[in-house]
Amino acid sequence: MSKQKQSISLILGSGGARGLAHIGVIRYLQEHNYRIDSISGCSIGAMIGGIYATGKLDIFERWVRELNRIDILTLLDLSWSSSGLVKGDKIIATLVDLIGDVAIEELPIKFTAIAADVKSEKEVWLTQGSLFEAIRASISLPMFFTPYCIDGIELIDGGTLNPVPIAPTFQDATDISIAINLGAKSERSIDNLDKSPQHLNMSINPNISRFLEFLKESVTPSRNNNWNVYEVANQAFDAMQNSIARQKLAAYPPDILIDIPRDACGTLEFDKAEEMIALGYSKAKAQLEKSL
Repeated sequence: MSKQKQSISLILGSGGARGLAHIGVIRYLQEHNYRIDSISGCSIGAMIGGIYATGKLDIFERWVRELNRIDILTLLDLSWSSSGLVKGDKIIATLVDLIGDVAIEELPIKFTAIAADVKSEKEVWLTQGSLFEAIRASISLPMFFTPYCIDGIELIDGGTLNPVPIAPTFQDATDISIAINLGAKSERSIDNLDKSPQHLNMSINPNISRFLEFLKESVTPSRNNNWNVYEVANQAFDAMQNSIARQKLAAYPPDILIDIPRDACGTLEFDKAEEMIALGYSKAKAQLEKSL
């Protein structure tokens, strides 16, 4: 590789806690003569990409590495609304306290967060205004988070329409485009699939487990219509995103694609930060060394 840094358009896909692998990818790029000049991110990709653009990814990484399952539960502010289980205000407020908010147009690199206007069936590219409002809109996973309103438009997770948002980078004057797809084919054997990563209460003490069971019953209309509906919806959403991602990537392939297996961790397993960051780093290393 030339001593001159290669400029990159970085495309960060959606996929819940698997998106912590984006941090590992960014770390590899920083260490190996790449300069990120543009970021397009969806959902967790918008969160990681936006925080990187502020120059405070180190702060976020230290914080997320320390999260445990109980910490995650304390960040979930129940909405008691039919439009979504969690309001998301507490998560965003915590991140604003940690990172500080900024206008997107004031960031030192080009940044686009992708959300979706379901009523008009259109992607919405958020390129100005509050960074964390854009992130909150982009992470609005249907049924889990309530939609977020910007300029009178109710927005949900951009992954519903474009889970690997390459299009915003088409006009970039960068050397290469690198996309991270969080919905790649499973690499686990059948023997390793005996755990259910969607459940937050596995392997924690009985008192917490009983609290979670109470919580599950409290937020649902009946005992027969229980928490499993959210798990089923999440799995269906994942399957839909993976199908759309394959189509988008086939139609508009990036210069380099880094695949993260879709079963690397569950959507809410943010307590696996160390594992996912290491996975992202190793996948970036393998793919980029192969591409040289």
